[in-house]
Amino acid sequence: MLDNSDYMAMDAIELAEGIRNKDFSSQEVNSCAVEQARRINPSINAIVHENFEEGLEQAKAVDANPELLEQSKLAGIPFLIKDLSMVKGLPVSFGSRLFDGYIAEHNSSIVRKFLDAGLIVIGKTTTPEFGVTLTTEPQANASCRNPWNTAYSTGGSSGGAAAAVAAGIVPVAHAADGGGSIRIPAACCGVFGLKPSRGLTVIENTLADCWGGLSVGHVVSQTVRDSAAFLDLIRLTKPNLFALPPSPASFYDAREADVPQLRIGIQITHPMGQEIDQDCIKGVEKAAQLCVSLGHSVEEIIHPVDYYRVSSAMSKLINTHVYQAVAPRLEKLQLSLDDCPIEASTRVMAKNGSQITAASYLDARDTIQKAEQQMREFHQQYDIIISPVLSKIPAKIGWLDMNSDDMKQYTNRFKAYSGFTALYNGTGQPSMSMPLHQTAENIPVGVMFSGAWGADSLLLQLATQIEQAAPWSKNIYNI
Repeated sequence: MLDNSDYMAMDAIELAEGIRNKDFSSQEVNSCAVEQARRINPSINAIVHENFEEGLEQAKAVDANPELLEQSKLAGIPFLIKDLSMVKGLPVSFGSRLFDGYIAEHNSSIVRKFLDAGLIVIGKTTTPEFGVTLTTEPQANASCRNPWNTAYSTGGSSGGAAAAVAAGIVPVAHAADGGGSIRIPAACCGVFGLKPSRGLTVIENTLADCWGGLSVGHVVSQTVRDSAAFLDLIRLTKPNLFALPPSPASFYDAREADVPQLRIGIQITHPMGQEIDQDCIKGVEKAAQLCVSLGHSVEEIIHPVDYYRVSSAMSKLINTHVYQAVAPRLEKLQLSLDDCPIEASTRVMAKNGSQITAASYLDARDTIQKAEQQMREFHQQYDIIISPVLSKIPAKIGWLDMNSDDMKQYTNRFKAYSGFTALYNGTGQPSMSMPLHQTAENIPVGVMFSGAWGADSLLLQLATQIEQAAPWSKNIYNI
């Protein structure tokens, strides 16, 4: 019989292989996940909507019908969906009191991919309101806490997903990234997180649902191979709204290819002049030294893009889409922006978004597209950029308050904390966080690796090489 310690020592691939080989059942695997969730979640609030009993029934059906295991190499394992995506019949709150009691009437496109692969959804993970900030502390569902130390934030917006993986509830969890929301929680929680290239993975069929192409879906995981396997599940084979980047037949297989000698640029100055914590710099330096030991060429660079202009342009797009997300609900409930139950920063974003003209929106798009061209030219000289994920180590709970009475303080802290991730959402490039450093207090500090558009396979190959050279601890059990 599978026990919890064995369960938590395995990644998704190993668990799925064990189910197919009848070493243990899907029921046993999912029971371990549910047991761990019941033990750990009260301390960290990673799961905001439970689907435990239904998940166990689905696992029972998998064991009774072995043909269901043919759906994918990951069939039968437990999985969690971020609470920004629809799972038919389950609540979806978007981290907001505005959607209290709302039940999804359909499955999001990416959720359908996961379900078609035979994954068993045991719940939904905590997210900040509409996924628009750097921590996961929504008024609607309470704060998500870091398994390494519950006084610290998990990052955002896929904070619940990263916390659940770090705490050993599931080996992999759904995540999405519109400005850093895969990489930031991965960095804060000591797990692996890849934001894929724009156009590579399944999205909804409207630009509004993906913030005009800024947001992409994938997962956070304990291992690189799990991330690659899940990328195979959700990849597109033909374009949908955006150009389809080049890719191998299988990311899972391609990740083990020999890595060529790479030209790597190191970015250790803040793109908007903010101070960077020494631990964040140490993480980059450690990563650089490791890459040199693996035969790669490394040198410090000055980033070619004006982050401030691009960040301002992206804010216009995001604010517009936040307003688009809120407005239909307000109309249905006959509420105004001023009297509806949303958080202070969301209200500011929605109001700003309501005032952005078509001309201003298109001008912002032009600014972002110029940055895309600059990065295409840059990557003719360098294959990879290594930088911090955040400018600071994980924040303490409460430090960055979306519902603060002092929006000036919130904005200043947001700017001081961020700075590195969002650009690559604008340019559509793949970018990943790797858990390569810890503070003296054992708080994780991620390091970001970014490549040219379509270089997802190269990033996974490099990640595999680094993971083998410097394996990281997978699970945290000290809660």
